[in-house]
Amino acid sequence: MSEKLDQDRVPSPVEYEADYHADDNHGPEPTEEDWQTCREVADKVPISAYLVIIIEFCERFTYYGLSGPFQNYIQNPAPPSYPAETAGALGRGQQTATALNTFFQFWGYITPIIGAIVADQYLGKYRTILLFASFYLVGLVILTATASPVAIANGAAFPGFIVGIIIVGLGTGGIKSNVSPLVAEQYQSKVPYVKTTEKGERVIVTPQATYQKIFNMFYWGINVGSLSAIATTEIEKNVGFWAAYLLPTLMFVIGIIAVVLGRKRYIQTPPRGSIFVEAGKLFYYSLKVKGGLEACKPSNLSIDHPDLAATATWDDVFVDELRRALRACVVFCWYPIYWLCYNQMTSNLVSQANTMWTGQVPPDILQNIDPLVLIIVIPIMDRLIYPGLRRIGFPMRPIFRITLGFIFAAVAMGYTAGIQAKIYSAADAGQPPISVAYQIPSYVFIALSEIFASITGLEYAYKKAPQSMKSIVMAIFLFTNCFAAILGFALVPVDVDPKLTWMYTGIACASGVCAILVYAFHHKNDDNDVADDAIGIRSNRQVDEYNRKQATIEYEAEKGEI
Repeated sequence: MSEKLDQDRVPSPVEYEADYHADDNHGPEPTEEDWQTCREVADKVPISAYLVIIIEFCERFTYYGLSGPFQNYIQNPAPPSYPAETAGALGRGQQTATALNTFFQFWGYITPIIGAIVADQYLGKYRTILLFASFYLVGLVILTATASPVAIANGAAFPGFIVGIIIVGLGTGGIKSNVSPLVAEQYQSKVPYVKTTEKGERVIVTPQATYQKIFNMFYWGINVGSLSAIATTEIEKNVGFWAAYLLPTLMFVIGIIAVVLGRKRYIQTPPRGSIFVEAGKLFYYSLKVKGGLEACKPSNLSIDHPDLAATATWDDVFVDELRRALRACVVFCWYPIYWLCYNQMTSNLVSQANTMWTGQVPPDILQNIDPLVLIIVIPIMDRLIYPGLRRIGFPMRPIFRITLGFIFAAVAMGYTAGIQAKIYSAADAGQPPISVAYQIPSYVFIALSEIFASITGLEYAYKKAPQSMKSIVMAIFLFTNCFAAILGFALVPVDVDPKLTWMYTGIACASGVCAILVYAFHHKNDDNDVADDAIGIRSNRQVDEYNRKQATIEYEAEKGEI
């Protein structure tokens, strides 16, 4: 809908109609010859999308600024005074610290399912973000208060930490599953079209290239926000953890203010209703009739099973949407191994840095190399590499990028295994600890893997999900991190010396194998990427038509006309 449309009232059918036909104002659709001769380019990004990116920046500033000090907070005992050479509070050791960090990741990636259900079935994305932001803020206050010196001295820090991360995890999960679909929804053009640039070149403006650009910008905002860990890890060392947690809490308040002030500008999709109930009944029916989901379309049931057709609460469009959602989710089955590699950055790599020579640098500040690399490389990819590849006819479709992501993750873990072996060799020879600078390539390779695997996963989850299931499919993509956390729990027994070299080696091999399997099983999806999105566009237009009719009914009812 129009960016100026007030989402707190029912839209008029005129407004809905204008937005429904927004694509009609673009140029002609490309012909087969155009696809062969013209390069793909991205469209302009709406202002409302930038507002959503600001919200995500504030939330990620809070999340990473908060979680960056967690490993030291849990692992090390409280120092006698500040500034301290090594910051700490709970003194529970590396295994407990890694286990609680892993639990926080697990919990923070299972709660998006809850947020998706609330958004898609009841409140919509905007109101769901506000609801879960309030939970988030309560958890932040608890964490900050119980990290004070008085609370630590009186034994309140550990129970406060557990309660705080549970509430914060619920809040961040509810926001995660909705903010990335919301940013993509701000772009309303659904079909590719041809335009002539100022230089006289005919190009094809495609949703695929535009969504790639939007999610690159979205992820760039995430990583600018994540640099907050630089500040909080310095504050933890020089002032204390209460101050380190206070900074992200204050930034989150600013984020909530941005959400409220921008409420009239966001384009939103209304909640559809009981998606899970209908999907459950649909799967149950598919077991009772031959032909699977296709046979469960009401148009088919009315012919072969009129008794079941009378009780069906869905339509043919919903069946097609559910099948598309399932196809999108199949690719995500490989992601737990990827996230297992990625999650080492905030847990075991921090502990590894504690065994190396760091000088005056806090050991947990090294993880910020990852977002720094992303902040530099993402604009280069978005403005130079991807357009350049599209110019020569190689648009780098999603599956190819995901495969590269897994390869870089494997390289990161393989290199880290080599560093761990070097640490052990230095210790056995009685030499001084090796420099923490050896860790830099590990973070660089992880950052490169994110560009191809993580950003593309967000893009793929949004593009391939049907209109009514954007949050649900996004939540399922995020949920794969829960399985990574479970794998992380399984590895806790080997998160100790002298087994760490083999742990990193095993994770590297697993990611390398997954890279091969991802490409082997799914590379054909790239060949059909544009055509598959076109099918989705037609389905989404049917949903838009349904929503337009519903808007007319609600508008007339509000005006007392029916």
